[in-house]
Amino acid sequence: MKNERIILEERPKGMPDDSNFKFEEIPTPEPKEGEVSLRTLYLSVDPYMRGRMNAGKSYVAPFEVGKAISGGAVAEVTESNHPGFSKGDMVLGNLDWQRYSKADGNHLRKIDPNAIPVTAALGAAGMPGITAYFGLLDIGKPQEGETVVVSGAAGAVGTVVGQIAKLKGCRVVGIAGSEEKITYITEELGFDAGINYKTTDDMNQVLKDTCPDGVDIYYDNVGGEISDAVMRRINKYARIVICGQIALYNLEKPDYGPRVQVQLIQKSALMKGFTVGDYQDRQKEAASALGKWISEGKITYRENIVEGFENTLKAFFGLFHGENIGKQLVKVAESSR
Repeated sequence: MKNERIILEERPKGMPDDSNFKFEEIPTPEPKEGEVSLRTLYLSVDPYMRGRMNAGKSYVAPFEVGKAISGGAVAEVTESNHPGFSKGDMVLGNLDWQRYSKADGNHLRKIDPNAIPVTAALGAAGMPGITAYFGLLDIGKPQEGETVVVSGAAGAVGTVVGQIAKLKGCRVVGIAGSEEKITYITEELGFDAGINYKTTDDMNQVLKDTCPDGVDIYYDNVGGEISDAVMRRINKYARIVICGQIALYNLEKPDYGPRVQVQLIQKSALMKGFTVGDYQDRQKEAASALGKWISEGKITYRENIVEGFENTLKAFFGLFHGENIGKQLVKVAESSR
């Protein structure tokens, strides 16, 4: 069983590339008491990981140079020294980017592959879906008839945000970066309108046309000039949910843009940033609701699965070039089931 991992060789400056990482072979670890051995099946690659590659204090500790990158993963138990797991069990956990690993069984969650596809535990029913759920419902507080604008609308979070907003009776406008993505969110997911920011010359005018009654909730996954334009259309008592700022993650210098404080005052609007970790104690609530909506066909999702552990970095880089529709995953191995 050849085992290898991906380590952070050096911290990226600007857009990361292959030189910032290194593949290295390592021994396959043996589980101690209370641990299980795991074979990685799927790795999640997510935009927030780019921030963890920088030095400095943030809401989560940075990756260490010379050590493995880690993130959400679905794996299969190959050997168990934990009473709660058996060989062949499917589990979800935060694991290193490597083919084979071991983990404390108390830090893993068993997945029932007969309930929903195991990959959904990394996407629509997992961290991205849970992020969408709490950001929209707890901060956005959508009301029937309101207008919701979602940037990064074709991504893993944005697709779920838009569908939950539709379930709550809202008008939903999505912003994305290709005609294929616009077609997907409007024709398959039921968004009321879509804006391709890459082919739009006048974002302010397009927002007026697609949001004639203004914007009540803005779910911001992108930041930058797109968000500047949306902020000009917010209504009285609007709620702005700051989830991600992918347009800014690879900048080498601080970004300076319009100051929004006057708009917030004039519109008595709320702007709040958050991370999914803020809702750690309510994860089961969101996972249960999302699982039910998925099983009922009320929420659908698409996955962009890149085959092969050797292509993990390619999948990660693709996030910043808009290559994915829905959740970006890496398939490392087939299940033995």
